[in-house]
Amino acid sequence: MTALAARRLPALPLAQAWPFLLLSMSWGASFLFMQQAVGEFGPLPTAAVRVTVASLFLLPLMLARGQGPALRRHWRPVLFCGLLNSGIPFALFSFALLHLSTGLTSILNAAVPLFGALVAWSWLGQRPGLSRSLGLALGFVGVALLAWDKVAPHGGGSAVMAGWAVLACLLATLCYALAASFTHKYLSGLNPLMTATGSQIGAALGLALPALWMWPSTLPSLHAWGAVVALGVLCTGVAYVLYFRLIEDMGPARALTVTFAVPLFAILYGATLLGESVTPWMLGCGAVVLCGTVLATGLVKLPIR
Repeated sequence: MTALAARRLPALPLAQAWPFLLLSMSWGASFLFMQQAVGEFGPLPTAAVRVTVASLFLLPLMLARGQGPALRRHWRPVLFCGLLNSGIPFALFSFALLHLSTGLTSILNAAVPLFGALVAWSWLGQRPGLSRSLGLALGFVGVALLAWDKVAPHGGGSAVMAGWAVLACLLATLCYALAASFTHKYLSGLNPLMTATGSQIGAALGLALPALWMWPSTLPSLHAWGAVVALGVLCTGVAYVLYFRLIEDMGPARALTVTFAVPLFAILYGATLLGESVTPWMLGCGAVVLCGTVLATGLVKLPIR
């Protein structure tokens, strides 16, 4: 698979390669920071503070670039995209990290392009060929094997919660896939800084009341606050400017392939900074997911008709 990918996958231009790499590193770190924050904040407040910090970071930059009128013209789709692309998935992944490791959660996140292919098929009418269909099946087999390893052998309440955590990850990836096609269809051509800022404002507004309802009774520590601020500024504010630019430059399907590299950084951060174990089963299933995703997105095509 690696040799075939090297022959078929076109190299990224330098102008796209560096945002791609920075985005992979940033989103890989987001699982680390979420894990550090969610234990004290809880899932909904973690997500809400994250997008609020991102909004406060991006808003002055957007206004300084004169993009306020553009946001007023397009506020409905931009704010909705924020709830779909940030608010809901951030809360779901925060919940998942209460029960799963950062490495496993990031591998499940790599299923985003699988759902992206399904969304493009059902919504945009982009019917996959046999090679891409095999990739979809292979990718979902890898996800199922990961979920089975976490749930079936252990039993009990912890296994049930792990199962819910896996489901939360998959729902989050579906949200990302829907948002990518929505962005391409309704927000194409808009300034990436405006889109990133407006989407974070939309996510913050959507999560405000639920987060206040679930706000922790004990004030989170400075460590937890530092983690959630880093999430907002680096892993959300800066990252989403890069992401929307990649969608504009590369298209949604290719931009979603950034999730291929995210698990590499997330596993590295988790193993070195949190002491998380990395099992051969996790790596093997992750390879199955990634191979299936490469086929499902059409980056590699098998020699079949």
